[in-house]
Amino acid sequence: MALELECKITRKLPVTQGTSARGPWQKQEFIVEYQDGNYPNQVCMNVWGEDKVNDLNRFNVGDKVRIQFNLSSREFNGRWYNDIRAWRIELAGMTPADAPAAPAQPRPAYQAAAPAGFAPVAPAPSIDDMPADSADDLPF
Repeated sequence: MALELECKITRKLPVTQGTSARGPWQKQEFIVEYQDGNYPNQVCMNVWGEDKVNDLNRFNVGDKVRIQFNLSSREFNGRWYNDIRAWRIELAGMTPADAPAAPAQPRPAYQAAAPAGFAPVAPAPSIDDMPADSADDLPF
């Protein structure tokens, strides 16, 4: 499952390196902040592999980015561990074909608060919205 999030990079953690049976590996975790309603939320994401770590290094703390990522979980000794792995990072408001010289346009607050792909919906009707003199209240 691929998901997308527009957010701001708030922190980069040090690169972790090691060697496995398949050879050397690199991993870097970073913290992003996004609006969820009225409150900001923070999420720790990661990138795996030297090429993805180098891609992350192109962005600075404070940059507004669009991140495409996958979610996965695994169980170990009765505990569950979540993994949020970014596989594409780009400046917010840009497409991959755009040049990085153009600054991202600020989005209105009501759009920034909604997750990607979320369409605003009218509120559910209340009892006050019902006609007052209806003899037959069945909808069919």
